[in-house]
Amino acid sequence: MWCLILVFLRVTLLFSFFPLISSSTSEMDPHELETLFKIMETLSADQNWRESHPNPCKPGSSWNGIECKTTGNDGFIHVSRLDFGIPPNPSCKETAIFPAEIFLLPHLESVFFFQCFTNTKTVISFPEANQLLVNSSLQQLSIRSNPALVGLIPSQISSLKSLEILTLSQNKFHGPIPAQIFSLKSLLHLDFSYNMITGKIPFQVGNLGKLVGLDLSYNSLTGAIPNTIGQLGMLQKLDLSSNQLTGSIPIALFNLQSMVFIALSSNKIRGFFPVGLSKLQNLQYFIMDDNPMFTLLPSEFGDLEKLQELRLANSGYFGTIPSSYSKLSNLSTLSLQNNRLRGEIPVSFGNLSRIYHLNLSRNFLDGVVPFNSSFLSRLGKNLDLSGNPGLCLSPNDAHGFNLGVNICKSSKKSGLPWQKSEAHHHHHHQPHGLTSFFVTIIITLISVAWAHLFLHI
Repeated sequence: MWCLILVFLRVTLLFSFFPLISSSTSEMDPHELETLFKIMETLSADQNWRESHPNPCKPGSSWNGIECKTTGNDGFIHVSRLDFGIPPNPSCKETAIFPAEIFLLPHLESVFFFQCFTNTKTVISFPEANQLLVNSSLQQLSIRSNPALVGLIPSQISSLKSLEILTLSQNKFHGPIPAQIFSLKSLLHLDFSYNMITGKIPFQVGNLGKLVGLDLSYNSLTGAIPNTIGQLGMLQKLDLSSNQLTGSIPIALFNLQSMVFIALSSNKIRGFFPVGLSKLQNLQYFIMDDNPMFTLLPSEFGDLEKLQELRLANSGYFGTIPSSYSKLSNLSTLSLQNNRLRGEIPVSFGNLSRIYHLNLSRNFLDGVVPFNSSFLSRLGKNLDLSGNPGLCLSPNDAHGFNLGVNICKSSKKSGLPWQKSEAHHHHHHQPHGLTSFFVTIIITLISVAWAHLFLHI
């Protein structure tokens, strides 16, 4: 009997408690609610937000693209996330402009604007009372693919001290990167790619000690990569491709032993690779096409066991392909096309069991292609050796493959079933000594001339 009474009392207390929780956690602070409606009216005409969602944080009354949660002891529930752009989130009307009020939501942690500002030109604006931003809870600000979002990147972003992810990609921002941005010590990811940003990379970038990803690609940045980038000890992704960066690769870059991805393609970086490349033992992708390097290929790449993609095309590299690259057991892509490489393809390249894309076209390679029919079948059209007049393919392996190289001719003198090529055959019958010396001098002079021409285009 007493047991039944106790159970009844517990159930009564439990059900009497639920309304208190529901009523206290579904109501918003009136001022915050009014700020939210102003934001919605500035951005979206999908519906009358005040009428259709009078209490947006109440279960059953919210919409896709809004999240709320209880924080603090004020008895209210607060907006913690807002998403705008494409369905199912609220879409943005043609006259949408950036709402400065977004920074007045005191408990907002994440906000996303994707394809939101597409017609009416607008800029990122902030409330006049900057002191309201000092204690901002905003951790993620993502503004992507907004062709009508123009102007400078505002330095006031540096007031958002809790920011961990800052994405301002694929917009129309111009001008320099404000140095104040690099005072955001909590930043983990910074992405300003695909804009029209100019000027140098501020040396203050080295202040972001927690940074994991940095993407400044597809802008018009100039000057050298700052040495302070070597202070970003947590950095795993660095993408500076498609800018107008000059100078050489800073030796400090090789201090970043957590690095997984480096992209420096389509710049004006030149010179040699500094010593220390082999320290990047976590590196999986190194992409550096289209730079006037005009130097030897570094053999140290062969020491990077985790490397999966190596792209060094169209950069004036000369000399031979290091045989050490055959140690890269995880390599899936190797692009060395349109350089000035000579000599034979290392025989051990045939042991690259995971290679899927191999492009050695438009060089000065010679000798017999060292790949058997099984290797050739596996790569198929993903193997390009064309534009190397001195290369030839063994008749035994040539059937059914079109690699853009000649079939090796038969040699009656040697009694061998084929010779490597006419060029390679003659090479072995000419004296070395002075001839090879003059060849080296000529190649060096041509490389210097190409570098000079490249830098003055």
